[in-house]
Order: sequence, then C-alpha cells, then structure tokens
Amino acid sequence: MSAPISRSASGLRFAVVASRFNHLISTRLIEGCVEELIARGADADAIALYWVPGAFEIPLAASRIAASGEVDAVITLGSVIRGGTPHFDYVCRAVTDGVREASVASGVPIAFGVLTTDDIAQAWDRVGGAHGNKGAEAALAALEMARLVPTLPPASPSTPPGPGVRS
Repeated sequence: MSAPISRSASGLRFAVVASRFNHLISTRLIEGCVEELIARGADADAIALYWVPGAFEIPLAASRIAASGEVDAVITLGSVIRGGTPHFDYVCRAVTDGVREASVASGVPIAFGVLTTDDIAQAWDRVGGAHGNKGAEAALAALEMARLVPTLPPASPSTPPGPGVRS
C-alpha cells in the first residue's frame, strides 16, 4: 500500500489552457482553478495561462506545453455546449481524445476540465453553481497527478503506448 499523495502545490509549475469560446464560462473555470492552486500553496507566478480559440484547439496547445518540460502539470478548461447539429459530438470527441493522447505521449499530467453540457444552465451549475466549480476540481486532479507521477515506476521501452497513441 502506498502513502497518500501530497495535495500541496508548493514548488510545482502549472499551465492552464483555456478556450476563449464561451468566454464567461471559461473565466469562471479559470478563477476556480487558480484559487484552488493558490489555496494549496502554488505561487501565482508558477501558473501560466494560455488562451486558445476554442475547445478543439486545446489538445495541440496542451501537448506542446507538456512536451516543453517547463511545467509539472497542465490543466485544460473550457466548455462545449450542445447545439442543434452533430458538431458538439465531433468537438467533444476530438478534445477528449486529444487531451488523453497528449498526456500519455508526454508523460505529463493533463487534467480535463472541459465541460460538455446540454445547455448553458448546466454549464453555469458547474462553474460555481449547484455542482461546484469544475475548474477547481481539475486543478486538484492535476496537482495530485503531478505529485503521483514521479513516484510511479518508469515506463519500459517495451510498454505499449496507451489507447489511441501511435508509436
């Protein structure tokens, strides 16, 4: 049995990648995220914010930042709200798969804080409403994984890549 993972953000470096689309929702997610990290000891100067046009662009930015070696974890934030076309499904699949692939490929924790909701009311409920702030939850997940990953055994060259990752 392993020891509990520290929930202190002291000494860690974070990047937040946020979608400008649905800007007010993203802003509330960012506020919850940053407040959680600072409350857990992160230095405000150790939290870099990167804006991207929409959720579809999040995986590329997160991948490049994670691969840079300059952060201990990346937190992705934004919202995709269902409309009347299948566009919602394509964007949700792309951002979800892309963030997972970037994390597995880089070995750097990338927390998923992109809301996928049926309507704007559900999004508001998740940025400080009835369901808390999912930005804060994503920050905590990133923090815990940033502390856990260095304690894990290294991947061997024969370990196959994770699902969806091409070798």
